[in-house]
Amino acid sequence: MSATTSPPPPACVFCDIMAGRSPATVLREWPDALAIKPRGGVNPGHTLVISRRHVANAIEDPDVTADTVRRAAQYAAEIGANLNLITSVGPDATQTVAHLHWHIVPRAKADGLQLPWTPQHSARTAARTGATS
Repeated sequence: MSATTSPPPPACVFCDIMAGRSPATVLREWPDALAIKPRGGVNPGHTLVISRRHVANAIEDPDVTADTVRRAAQYAAEIGANLNLITSVGPDATQTVAHLHWHIVPRAKADGLQLPWTPQHSARTAARTGATS
């Protein structure tokens, strides 16, 4: 374990899933990661690949990040070539859960999905344009 690996925060939903304290639709399991269907995915096939070890983000522990992205890439290879493989580092970069995870988002031509898709982005765009929700 890296000296920089952070302890899990008091309420980490992904740690709770790993411990069996929170429900999840598990799509694949590995010794070092778990693939789940996210609640409210952005499109059919949207998958999260989560590190079994609590690491806050992709730059905190490069070894854990490498293991987790390898699992995400293995899973994504089964889906096909048209997809986004995305992680974020920090809330200003749209990270909403402080536990390393990769989004696999299958894409199709003209699917209408614009990135980023998070509520923070929508709120910033609305604030800049003066729109109200």
